[in-house]
Amino acid sequence: MNVPCLQSIAETLFSDVRDLSFDGIGVTRESYGRGESATAEYLREFAKQQGLDVHADRAANLVFRLPGSGASPAVSWTGSHIDSVPQGGNFDGYAGVVAGLLCLLEQKRSGTRYRRPLEVVAFRGEESAWFGKAYMGSGALFGKISTADLDLKQRTTGQTMADCMLACGADIEAIRTQQVLIDKSRVKAYLELHIEQGPVMVARQLPLAVVSGIRGNVRHNRVVCHGDAQHSGVVPRWLRHDAMFAVADLIMRIDEHWRVLLERGTDLVVTTGIVTTDPAEHSVSRIPGHVSFSLEARSKNIDTLEAFYQLMRTECTAIERERGVRFEFDRRLLSDPATMDTSICDVLSKACSAQGTRFEVIPSGAGHDASLFANAGIPSGMLFVRNQNGSHNPHEAMDMGDFMLGMRAMHSAFAQLA
Repeated sequence: MNVPCLQSIAETLFSDVRDLSFDGIGVTRESYGRGESATAEYLREFAKQQGLDVHADRAANLVFRLPGSGASPAVSWTGSHIDSVPQGGNFDGYAGVVAGLLCLLEQKRSGTRYRRPLEVVAFRGEESAWFGKAYMGSGALFGKISTADLDLKQRTTGQTMADCMLACGADIEAIRTQQVLIDKSRVKAYLELHIEQGPVMVARQLPLAVVSGIRGNVRHNRVVCHGDAQHSGVVPRWLRHDAMFAVADLIMRIDEHWRVLLERGTDLVVTTGIVTTDPAEHSVSRIPGHVSFSLEARSKNIDTLEAFYQLMRTECTAIERERGVRFEFDRRLLSDPATMDTSICDVLSKACSAQGTRFEVIPSGAGHDASLFANAGIPSGMLFVRNQNGSHNPHEAMDMGDFMLGMRAMHSAFAQLA
């Protein structure tokens, strides 16, 4: 394997796409929007220049493969997403697409072939930041995008998901009727390389890690607490219906339940990422009458998610009664946890060991397209690459040496899959 040459190609792919989607702070690649589409077009042209076949599927995802391999009845898939959060980092998702393309180029240049042909997919719309819904491109393939999902509006333009997908060439009617757009029997394995998005691998000095499973999540993008807006100086505590204090009360109760569950060994993380009062009416001297907030819980166990969700709703009912407020919830969104295939985990582990790379087996706290494949019954696996400074921020700092170790391990794994 001509590693220096492949690394140079990888560096160009990362640099060019960063320039295409740089927003002055980080990168912004809107799901089914401008930055993501520019990246897709760049990758399409790159593939053609390298002599690879490329086409868009019915969800507007890009599929890359070696010439002549399209008729194969059994293939392996790899890839990840090409969108980003606003002002995000350049490696989240995109690194998995680049790794897959390098695997194709290595086969083409060396003249060798994997035992099973490889197809690389650049998924659109994995991030929930734009429409409040994750896994749009991969979810559409499995018939998981509903009419209600397609009616969701983009956070900045107000366009519906349906309109944005249609503008990118997706088959909206097939997606709306939840047709399965993939021949699941043909895809015998799905592997995904991704940066780790937390601090574990950096702390443990692990260049690579094999992923054992992916947390699912239950969330509400917007909950509104309705109280009574009044003058802050004249209403005593016992007569107030303060929406802000009610939300604060709920968050503290949730935090206490979370702490107790962690002490019992339960896998759970809880986040309230958005809390807002109405800027058109809020004031230092006004008791907030309306407060909106987001709420998300993640766990490797679906029963834990459901139990914690019901506990949260019970606390809302109690606070409504005690404080004279009302909680209004938007549509509940649920992503199931996923377990990676043990045989594929073993193949990835052996590939890391064979090249002398230190690694461990760890779970993923963040969601990934791989979870949809695993839950659809397709044997799936993931390989994490060490990444400084976390993710979903402009400071992602994956080391190219670590990335090439990951790419080589993926190459070795695909050579073993049959």
